[in-house]
This record gives sequence, C-alpha cells and structure tokens, in this order.
Amino acid sequence: MPVKIITTEDGSHSLFNEELNETYHSIYGAKREAMHVFIREGLEAWTAENDNKDIRILEVGLGTGLNALLTAIRSQADNRNIHFTSLEPFPVKKEVYENLNYFNSGEEKELLIQIHETDWETEVSLSSSFKLFKAADRLEDFKSSDSFDIIYFDAFAPRKQPEVWSLENLRKCFYFLNLNGILTTYCAQGRFKRNLRAAGFEVETLRGAAGKKEMVRGRKAVSIFE
Repeated sequence: MPVKIITTEDGSHSLFNEELNETYHSIYGAKREAMHVFIREGLEAWTAENDNKDIRILEVGLGTGLNALLTAIRSQADNRNIHFTSLEPFPVKKEVYENLNYFNSGEEKELLIQIHETDWETEVSLSSSFKLFKAADRLEDFKSSDSFDIIYFDAFAPRKQPEVWSLENLRKCFYFLNLNGILTTYCAQGRFKRNLRAAGFEVETLRGAAGKKEMVRGRKAVSIFE
C-alpha cells in the first residue's frame, strides 16, 4: 500500500495510507496515543493486576512497529519476559521504517529496525526480555496454539476496514485470550462495543488519548467453557 511519513502533533511520525485515506496513528500524537492506549491502559493495566513474569501479547497490526518498540523497552524496565506476536499482511518498506523518529537513542533505533527486519514466522529474541513472532496474516486467517494475556487491537478504523472489526474476529480474540486477559484499542465506536459484548467481553469505556474522547478495553472475565 502506498504510504508517506507525516509528523503528528507531539512531534512523532506516523504514516498516511493514500489508498485508504487514513493515518496509522492519531494526528494529535502517534507516540502519545500508543503510550496511552497500549502501554498504560494495556500492558501496565494488566501487570498491575497480575504477577506473571512471562506475558504473551498479540498485536493486530504491526504497522510502523511503534507498539512493539515501546513494549520491548517496557519489558526491560519491568524485568518481565514478553512474547510478542504481531500480525501484518502489508509490511512497511525499508525506506519508510528507517526514517521514523520514535527513538531516544541509537539502541532504540536499532531495535526498531530489528523489529522490521527479523525473520517472519519464527520467534526471535530481540533482547533478554523480549521475543518477537511476526505473521504475515490477517486476523481472519491467523491460527495459533498459543493463548495470550493482552491483545493490542490496532487495525485501521472500522469505517476503513470493517471486516477486521467483525463479530467473528472479536470472538476469535476472546478465544485466544487467557482468563482475565484484556483487549485494548483506541476505538470507541458503539457498534464495536456491542460486538465486543456479544463476543463475551466485559467492556470498559476509558478516557481516550489526546484528541480523542474515549477508548475501549475489553476483558475476558469468564471462560467460554463455563
């Protein structure tokens, strides 16, 4: 898909997809949005309630690699082992990801490049605390024997890719999650929240990132076998 780098309000880069007429992140701050939605209300919210030292995360939409980068950095700070599985049917090209500005050091820049250039369909250790598995699949086609503690649902908006946000896919996410696992996303669309509930999730509507009033977190509070 044709994309170009843009600068969002917090100074961090995002991409503009010309075919979908859609940005990969909030124009009010790509890094700010990722930190709020996926790190604070996702990873940190889950770890505040769980003592597990080994965490499994499924990301729907690797995109620029920003969420994976922030999670890898956080794994080192928290001394927790994270197994990060990310789905991306349309990988970002080298000339794009090499010019993103998400890092505070040369080590972080190298880590972002590794995230994009590491082999697909095999788990690779990028640090002592962060392992990455990339699958070139749509969520509809993804199969896994693993279960997950957290799902980062970071697909393009429902109005652009409604099939990704379907009830069938949300049921699949519910199945993938461990008990008390969470799904976190920037989206707070009414239909999406109804589909989350229909899939079995308890739904929390939370304060959104800058420029967005609300976001959503779904929780698997009961097993599908109960």
